Amino acid sequence: MSHTHDRRISVEALARLEGEGAMHVQVTDGRVEHVELNIYEPPRYFEALLRGRHFLEPPDITARICGICPVAYQLSAINAIESLCVEPGSGRERGVQMPDGIRQLRRLLYCAEWIESHVLHVFMLHAPDFLGYQGSIEMAADHRELVETALRMRKIGNQLLEVIGGRAIHPINVRVGGFHRAPRREQLEALVEELTWARDAAIDAVRLVAGFTFPHLEQAHTHVALRPEAGSGPPGASDYPIERGRVISSSGLDIPVEDWPEHFHEEHLPHSTALHGRMRDGGTYLVGPLARFNLNADRLPSDIAALADEVGCTPPVTNPYRSIVVRAIETVYAIDEALRLIAAYVPPPVSAVEVVPVAGIGHGATEAPRGILYHRYEITADGHIADGVIVPPTSQNQPAIEADLLEFVQANLDLGDEPLQWACEQAIRNYDPCISCSTHFLDLTVERR
Repeated sequence: MSHTHDRRISVEALARLEGEGAMHVQVTDGRVEHVELNIYEPPRYFEALLRGRHFLEPPDITARICGICPVAYQLSAINAIESLCVEPGSGRERGVQMPDGIRQLRRLLYCAEWIESHVLHVFMLHAPDFLGYQGSIEMAADHRELVETALRMRKIGNQLLEVIGGRAIHPINVRVGGFHRAPRREQLEALVEELTWARDAAIDAVRLVAGFTFPHLEQAHTHVALRPEAGSGPPGASDYPIERGRVISSSGLDIPVEDWPEHFHEEHLPHSTALHGRMRDGGTYLVGPLARFNLNADRLPSDIAALADEVGCTPPVTNPYRSIVVRAIETVYAIDEALRLIAAYVPPPVSAVEVVPVAGIGHGATEAPRGILYHRYEITADGHIADGVIVPPTSQNQPAIEADLLEFVQANLDLGDEPLQWACEQAIRNYDPCISCSTHFLDLTVERR
């Protein structure tokens, strides 16, 4: 029987993931005519929950949106609020000038989140696809050392989160203006030996995943990422984007974060309760590791750039399946940056500066492991949230995921049900979407007529 004419691929329940959703692909007369990534989990209304709250509360509230990347939500919220509010007596009409010590401690906290999130995805969620296993548990039977290495690497990221953030999940030490307390230098130095081991393990991981066999799929997505202004960090720092930057794109966009609403918007589609991100001109765009790397590879330290070159990962990387290589490279960078920040760390004289509200709208964005996370808050003169907008990376990437599925299925209709299912799972996991928290989550049904 031909696989190439009329088929309907229906995934009614995506199992073992962070959220609930389905996937539907309709093939008619040998053409893929429709693709839907159907997210049907009820909306969580965090933006509505923020209305009327005090302007100091969003970091603690928004952290609860995600257990894997709470720091991204905290620091995007803080960036938005601090872009508007002021320090008493500063003479500025808006904007907090954060001391370097606090800025670097925030970057170190974010490095910890990149480490634990990237390691989880690369080893436990994505690598089993390429090694031919249904999940990490099955993979551990034949690759016990690999899984144990991943768990040890992720543990050091979590330990760093605990030291700076107070706990690994939903950190409690982060606040507008800085931190409730700054860690002692010896607390951070105690992690250096394990971080040094993890850096070597991460380099080995880059070489391992670069040797995987990647399905063919080259996509001309518009890439969007942050890019810090050159020299905006302290001496000796690299400027690869994590917690700050302007918004740039592969199509020539270069704007401050506050201009985001003029160029990007979200739209509701009937098949999904999750909003879809679009450019104002209607175009689809991509955020995340591929976008960051393609737009900022020149900001990597020379030894990490040489490692990327060694494994044949040079921009532009346009195959979404190769995102696992870029994530592994970014893991090396995050560990390397953490070691640099710890070596330079001097506890700041104060752990936080006073911040007072200003009526107006503040904008903030950071690079979550999965891509740009944008926040916007309207604050009243008495310091309450009148309105809030949160644009997570997965909503921005949903149209790109659907475009990848359409392109891949169309080019591979001669595949049988099982290999097509496998490749579709990988295509979705390429983006490490926040609706996914495990390795095997598609139950494929093919209906042929």
